[in-house]
Formats: sequence, structure tokens, C-alpha cells
Amino acid sequence: MRSRPSSSLRHWDGSPVAVPVHRSLRVAPTGGSRLLRCGQGGRCRECGNRIEWYQRTDQRMVRLHPHELPAARVPAGCRWHVSSGIAHPAGDSSSWCRIPHALLCPARDTPAAAAGLSGLRRALAVHTRRMIDTGAFTPPASQPARTVSQPAACRPARPVVQLLYVRYLAACPIEAIRCVARTRRRDRCPRPLLTADAPAGTWTLVPATAAPAGQLALPAEVMAVYDLSPLPYSEQLRWRSQRCPQHAASPTVPDLAVADWEPFDPLIHHEHIHARLPTGGRRGPSSRGRKTVRP
Repeated sequence: MRSRPSSSLRHWDGSPVAVPVHRSLRVAPTGGSRLLRCGQGGRCRECGNRIEWYQRTDQRMVRLHPHELPAARVPAGCRWHVSSGIAHPAGDSSSWCRIPHALLCPARDTPAAAAGLSGLRRALAVHTRRMIDTGAFTPPASQPARTVSQPAACRPARPVVQLLYVRYLAACPIEAIRCVARTRRRDRCPRPLLTADAPAGTWTLVPATAAPAGQLALPAEVMAVYDLSPLPYSEQLRWRSQRCPQHAASPTVPDLAVADWEPFDPLIHHEHIHARLPTGGRRGPSSRGRKTVRP
């Protein structure tokens, strides 16, 4: 009779030991993003309070308050719910719901729909003041008052970018777009997409017309677009995935944030249409009758 090895997975009476199988979550390598479908945490740039980014059914992003609220306190038109990582602009017949951060942001004017949420807005305003006093948050600087003789600078805060024959609305200026890859310290890469050793795009004036017929006229005939179409296909893919040149060469490195690109709709995003080229750039040669400016 041989002795049973001590490493055998059995109890003292010979019954097998049921060992749970530990499986880690993985994302399909063929997926468009290496992120699990969940809310991506962040902070509001205007007030510094925490927010969560969720993707909607139309592939656009929405900023939601990180906590649920009683549905009775929120107007029916402001209720959101999250199902399978997708945000839906309606209630799910439960007593709790989510609410967009724009209705609670203390840095903005109080909307009429958030009249019953003054207590929560006040709490967020107090938290913003505490972060400012401790130096944890610096509010964005207000634009100085311009004189009548000074020309108005045209530098879009949310520029329209054209790449891969599709126009997108960026979340911040071109120079401030950061890489979304994760570093070895498990934080977001601080490098920008626009670097000195990589080819840059061109500011171009293109017609601001709506594709479908029968729609309302747009407020401008032309619009400024940061055109990346002349760049090589690999560079346009790098901008679309929002990765710096170092992380673009390492496709196995996971993402830590969702790409900030939002499909541009001239009727929905009409306030981001600029009819002049950004100032402070060098005027380059015209191409096909369009005016261009290189950053």
C-alpha cells in the first residue's frame, strides 16, 4: 500500500476537495477598446468634483454623478439609468436613478430642472471651496476682458478634428489631448498626442453644411477643422486610439481611460463651430481652394 502524497487535493476521508476555478476578466483582442465596459471615473474640470463617464447608445459620452439619487427628487426628464455599462436617458421604473453632473455642477448657473436639488448642489459647492483652499483643485482661469480694438483670438476649446474621413469633436484643445494608455505605475500616461517628432495636422476651413437635405441652415458657411487626413494611415490610427508614439508602438499595453472623441454633428454641436482659423499659427499653402494654417 502506497502512501498518498500530501499534495493530493482530498480530505482526510478520501473525498475530493472542490477547488474554485479563478478566472480573470479579459477583453477580446478584436474589440475596439481594451477597457471593460464600465464607468470611467474622473473629475469635473470646472468644479473639481468626481464624475463618471458612461457611453450612450449613440456612442457619445455622458458625465453622470457618481451616486444614485431617489427618483422622486429628480424630474422625469433628467433621470438616467445604467444597464450593462451603457447609460440610457430614462428611468428604469426603480426608486433610484442617476443624474447628469451638468445639473449639479456648482460652477454653472442653476438650471430650472435642478431646483429641488439645491442641497446637493450646495454640498458640491462647499467641497469645491475646500479643495481650492487646500490647493487640491485650481479652477480654470477666466478669460480677460478684451478691448474693442484687440482682435478676438480664435482658439477652439473643443476643436473639430477630421481623421479617417470622419469628423470628431475633441474634449480639449489639440495641444492638451493626452494619451489614454496605462503606465507601469498604473496611472494615465501624461504625454500629449501632438509631439515635435511626429507629423502634425493642418487647420483648414471647410464648408459647414449638413449632409441630409431639408435640415435647417447652419449658423456659419465655413468651419475650422484640424485636418489629419494627409497624415499616413498609421498616424491617423494612432490619433483615433488616442495614444502617444511610445504607446502606439506597444499595442499590448492596456488603456486607462476612454478615448475622448465624439462623433461631430453640425446641428447638435453648432456652438463649437468656428468660422475663422486659429490665430497664432503660420499660414501654409492653400490646398484645393481651402485656407490652411499649421499649428
